[in-house]
Amino acid sequence: MKGLVYLGPGKKQLVDRPKPTLLDATDAVVRMCQTTLCGTDLHILKGDLPSVAVGRILGHEGIGVVAEAGTGVSRFHPGDRVLISCITACGKCEYCRRGMPSHCEAGGWILGNTIDGTQAEFVRIPFADTSLYHIPENADEDAMVMLSDILPTGYECGVLNGAVKPGDTVAIIGAGPVGLAALLTTQFFAPANLIVIDLDDHRLEVAKHFGATAVINSTDGRAVETVMAMTAGKGVEVAIEAVGMAATFGLCQDIIGAGGHIANIGVHGASVTLHLEKLWSQNVTITTRLVDAVTTPLLLKMVIAGQLKPKQLITHHFALDDILKAYDTFGNAGRERALKVILTNP
Repeated sequence: MKGLVYLGPGKKQLVDRPKPTLLDATDAVVRMCQTTLCGTDLHILKGDLPSVAVGRILGHEGIGVVAEAGTGVSRFHPGDRVLISCITACGKCEYCRRGMPSHCEAGGWILGNTIDGTQAEFVRIPFADTSLYHIPENADEDAMVMLSDILPTGYECGVLNGAVKPGDTVAIIGAGPVGLAALLTTQFFAPANLIVIDLDDHRLEVAKHFGATAVINSTDGRAVETVMAMTAGKGVEVAIEAVGMAATFGLCQDIIGAGGHIANIGVHGASVTLHLEKLWSQNVTITTRLVDAVTTPLLLKMVIAGQLKPKQLITHHFALDDILKAYDTFGNAGRERALKVILTNP
């Protein structure tokens, strides 16, 4: 089979690999139908995640059809269409029972990290019963791919960790796919104002279309001043960091109001400065989180009901054979006006 392999910082290649086999009774092997690229994959390619070994097949999102199921798998059978969660959950360990499968003792975020991932023709899914979801017959497959990672990530790490409440003023820093996913799901809680901050005018226009009440291009360095003017000098109730850079995390600290929440989503590959000399007395809550994907069933219901429309996040389609071109497009998102790209395995 073919798979996209990480060969070290800045290096990747589509190569032939043996088709994965069942290693444990709880495994399933899934023939991939569609997958996508994630900002985390770009961080891996920069060398930001040392847990990813050279030779690893990347990818942790997608949908497919069960090709084989182990004798210990009871909920899924060959031929079932399935949604693959970016988080592998054993369902039994302490962390899974606490609702934190991102820290599962035998799983967590392992696909495309510590085991081979989904940017391939086939993938092995450990603990299939608790790491896959059935795809309803009437579901749009493109939309289903968005449920693997970015929608639960935006919702759990941004919206829920940010404790968004009706009437809040929420600022989302970063209008990339995960920031836009946070924008879509923040609206479940009826905030009064939704401010999106980015450097890219096109993405800001998309944010307006998705429901932002105000957008700010921060290129001129006056984003803090603009937000403070919008909030009568009080700052925002919730600041969601969806980039993963020191400057954007610093912006969150500068615009958060007393009693507010800073919710970090971004993958940080370098240190950031925490300005406790300013925040220590401000009753500010700062949260971090790796997505647990425990809200996937809820989000799936919202998508099927038409209340959440993640398909609009998709801007490009490629065949799996063209994955290097897809990476070039995704890695130059501003130039290509790219959000999420879909890769199809015929």
